[in-house]
Amino acid sequence: MIKVLIADDQPLVRSGLRSILAAEQDFGSLGEAENSERAVERLQEEPWDVLILGISIQVRGGIDALSQIRKRWPELPILVLGFRPEEREARLAIRAGANGYLTKSDPTEESMRAIRRILSGKRYISPTVAETLVHTDAPKDPADRHTELSTRELQVMCMIASGKTVSEIARETHLSVKTVSTYRARALEKMHMRNNAEFTRYAIEKSLVG
Repeated sequence: MIKVLIADDQPLVRSGLRSILAAEQDFGSLGEAENSERAVERLQEEPWDVLILGISIQVRGGIDALSQIRKRWPELPILVLGFRPEEREARLAIRAGANGYLTKSDPTEESMRAIRRILSGKRYISPTVAETLVHTDAPKDPADRHTELSTRELQVMCMIASGKTVSEIARETHLSVKTVSTYRARALEKMHMRNNAEFTRYAIEKSLVG
C-alpha cells in the first residue's frame, strides 16, 4: 500500500487530497502536516512513499524547505503544490529537487496522475506550466543567464533584487552573512554583472520578482 504524506497550510487542500487518494485501492496510510516543520517531524517518525508539499505565497521559504527535505531524503518522491502557475516558481521547485509540480488551482484529480507518474520514476509538470521545464536537456535561451545559477544562488539573487540586504537574507535563510555573500559573488560572476542594481534590473526584466 502506498503511503502519502500531505503537507500544506490549508486544511481544505489537505482534506481535498485525502478524499481523492482514499478512493484509490492501492493508497493506504494518508498522513497530514500543517507546515514543512511538521512534515520533517513526520518523515523522521516513519517512512513515506510520497510527499505532497504545498508552497504558500511565500515562495522562497517553501523552496528552502524543499531543498532541506531533499538533502535529508534524496530518494523520496516529492510533488509540489505551488501557489501560482508561474514558470519561475516551477523552475525553482524542480531545481530544488521536486519530482513533480502542480498548482493549487489545478483540478484535485490531477494529483493522482502526478503521484503515479513520479512513483514510476518520471517527472510531472502541470499542463498550466511551460512544458519545456520538464526537459532538462532542452536548449537554453542565451539571454536567460539565471538558468546557470544554482538554487541558492538564484534564491539570493532574487532576494537581493527584492530589496533585501545580505543580513536580512542570512536571517531568513538561516545562513551566515559570509555564506550569503559568497552566493551573491558567485551569481554576479556567472551572470557577468557588477552590482545589485544589475541584479534588480535583470530580475524585473525576466519577471523573477514582483
